[in-house]
Amino acid sequence: MSHEDNHDRAADSNAPAKSCHPTPMLDELESGPWPSFISGLKRLRDADDKPYAPMMNDLLGQLEHSYENRLGYWKGGTVSVFGYGGGVIPRFSEVADKFPESKEFHTLRVQPPAGYHYTTDLLRQLCDIWEKYGSGLIALHGQSGDIMFQGCSTENVQKAFDEFNEIGFDLGGAGPALRTSMSCVGHARCEKSCYDEVKAHRSVINEFLDEMHRPALPYKFKFKFSGCGNDCVNAIHRADFAVIGTWRDDMKVDQEEVKKYVAKAGRKYTIDHVIAMCPTRALSLNDDDTLEVDNKSCVRCMHCLNVMTKALSPGDDKGASILVGGKRALKIGDMMGTMIIPFIKLQTDEDHQALVEFARRLIDFFADNALEHERIGETMDRIGLPAFLEAIGVDPDPNMVNHPRTSCYVRTDDFTDEAEKYFERKAREAGLNIAAD
Repeated sequence: MSHEDNHDRAADSNAPAKSCHPTPMLDELESGPWPSFISGLKRLRDADDKPYAPMMNDLLGQLEHSYENRLGYWKGGTVSVFGYGGGVIPRFSEVADKFPESKEFHTLRVQPPAGYHYTTDLLRQLCDIWEKYGSGLIALHGQSGDIMFQGCSTENVQKAFDEFNEIGFDLGGAGPALRTSMSCVGHARCEKSCYDEVKAHRSVINEFLDEMHRPALPYKFKFKFSGCGNDCVNAIHRADFAVIGTWRDDMKVDQEEVKKYVAKAGRKYTIDHVIAMCPTRALSLNDDDTLEVDNKSCVRCMHCLNVMTKALSPGDDKGASILVGGKRALKIGDMMGTMIIPFIKLQTDEDHQALVEFARRLIDFFADNALEHERIGETMDRIGLPAFLEAIGVDPDPNMVNHPRTSCYVRTDDFTDEAEKYFERKAREAGLNIAAD
């Protein structure tokens, strides 16, 4: 074969076969400077040696049809595997007569390992199973943390699940149920980690697995676990139950590393990008280039620790805060989690059991009191924080008030008096504990 023939063959190798659906509108999505999902779908369509190629061809045809008519043509239904009530997202085509190969395009939600720890061999096994039974289209990971195996016929759903299950994987949550949890990579790789995220994650999910596989809640409920205030899994604003790593003693400061940082970056840069960026003005730079920290004012925002990585680190008395009620828009719009437990130790088996027991109280409360299609944050908003705290057996705490001196619901002098009483009581309790020891 001549050089010209080789060149012509290479040029034609990316051209779609004559049987492919024309997709002029989708082609436009590939014309920009950024990678397009259309290119990925076309690669799957053009894999002639794979069983999923016809499905992906009709999928692209239906998507083009949707773009032309500005209508979606998918409808739901019921698809599951034996013994499970959730974990599969059914999608049936309303234009199956035009695109029969993609008439069923179900999604299997599969739970990932806690912290997203995979071996390359395991990833290859997952891909091999999906090439055999599905479309080859995988999303790592969905918004709830699942591995999203997208595009499977009804006939192959059970077969795919059986093989996933054989290598140790299980279906995740779907519908009005506990959803798949997420945890950051945490202490495996991050020096900011304040607790064992993987253990906390597994302790909770192992306890509530039935709530995930057999939907019985008013609406979805999500746990997420972040090892520090950086919140790399977006728990505070995306989880009904967010566990955020923190510490309650003083931040650790290596003054020699502070001086090295200032010498390298300059005093002006340090003041502008570290000192002035502290939201509570808890930092000050001394004349001798050492750092002074007002730890009582520190809110663990993590900015200074992220910038001065060698000089600053979390304290030694580590644990976690629990925030409840975070979610995206639904009935009353986006909500951030509300601080419910300012600090909980997560070191011993007893600590993790206490976390599981508190989670059980919350889920039981949610199941008994929430309205249909209502997240727990909306339930809290509907009944009020005092009633919610009483129901779950948690004492009010000044840390639960986000902006005590600007909140129109709290009189400043009343709050100050109550806060002083609270801290005095805590000090007495601490003194009694020390005396008892």
